[in-house]
Amino acid sequence: MPTAKEIKKNSQLFKALAHPIRLQIVESLLEGEKCVCAMQDLLHASQPNISQHLNILKYANVVDFQQRGNQRCYYLAEREKIEALLKSLT
Repeated sequence: MPTAKEIKKNSQLFKALAHPIRLQIVESLLEGEKCVCAMQDLLHASQPNISQHLNILKYANVVDFQQRGNQRCYYLAEREKIEALLKSLT
């Protein structure tokens, strides 16, 4: 039986993935690390909008980033877990 802490963490994960744009971000990061500017081209969304979604994903420990100059390049924080979760949905 999962602990209350584990249940809360899983709940945050599912909430973070429940939005179509955030799910698209995660799917694109399965292909590898990407900066926000590259995501803008893929998602046809504004930089501020993508950044808001990335903050939600970061808070849920889905993504993390590396600072490269003035750019943040994002990657999946728990890649195996996210891949398994998405695979189980198909």
